[in-house]
Amino acid sequence: MKITILGAGGMGSRFAIKLHKKGNDVKLIDGWQINVDTIKKNGIFANFNGEELFEYIPIISPEEIEKDEQQADLIIVFTKSYQLREMLQGVKQIIGPNTYVLCLLNGMGHEEVLKEFVPKQNILLGITMWTAIMEAPGRVKLFGTGDVEMQNLEPGSDHKKFAEEVVGVLSDAGLNARYSENVKYSIYRKAALNGTLNSLCTILECNIGQLGKTKEAETLLKEIIAEFAAVGAKEGINLDQEEVYEHIYQTFLGDITEHYPSMYQDLIKNHRPTEIDFINGAISSKGTKYGVPTPYCTLLTQLIHAKEQIINVS
Repeated sequence: MKITILGAGGMGSRFAIKLHKKGNDVKLIDGWQINVDTIKKNGIFANFNGEELFEYIPIISPEEIEKDEQQADLIIVFTKSYQLREMLQGVKQIIGPNTYVLCLLNGMGHEEVLKEFVPKQNILLGITMWTAIMEAPGRVKLFGTGDVEMQNLEPGSDHKKFAEEVVGVLSDAGLNARYSENVKYSIYRKAALNGTLNSLCTILECNIGQLGKTKEAETLLKEIIAEFAAVGAKEGINLDQEEVYEHIYQTFLGDITEHYPSMYQDLIKNHRPTEIDFINGAISSKGTKYGVPTPYCTLLTQLIHAKEQIINVS
């Protein structure tokens, strides 16, 4: 399968390495030129659970796409949410009528952007619980275990057949994929995880384990989850708040307690914009639309944006 991965950060690199090692035709497209140049010269170095790995994978920037560039069978999106529209605009030449796009981004609402560039029936929505950290251009840290859950945005036997083929390709590469009949529930469930761990760890400038040790953690998690559930109910998503809380609480006990979530890495470590508008900000906006109070998500969104201004993100 000819696979193009948009975004050569931690997650894009993880998927590229696993898929390439299994013999798939993989190409990376990334907008960070230093990263592109480094990977072209040296390949990708990965610390995989303490083991050093190296993989050379073709990579280009959107500006380097040739006029006769072959269209991809599958595009996997790993850009930042706020970069999605610009990236798709830059690579629209490789999106053909038979190209499918699998979106595994954190947060909600990406399908509205995708539909501007891809036929609705060719969109695959999903989530992944794999984790990764980009330590430097061309260098990533990969740890823990994870999986992928995905579903066609629009039902149809032919489209589901391709989606199931993608599930097979990902699973064959060790990425533990499965087809879902209710991925929107899972997207809300994961967004609730990101809406607690990402935003709180970023505001408090702490890792997951440190957050879990605070006396306030339980109350904060439950209040934020309740807002996700209230908004989700307006969209036919009946979020099991107790299960979601237990799911998030387990991160305080597992093997990622020393992990700093991606929003922390973006803002605190790298002084880059965050995806807050697609996580807590999405709940705040939807809450306004549906007349549902979301004071915690609204405040967290405002605080993150204020912190972006104080840090002077670029």
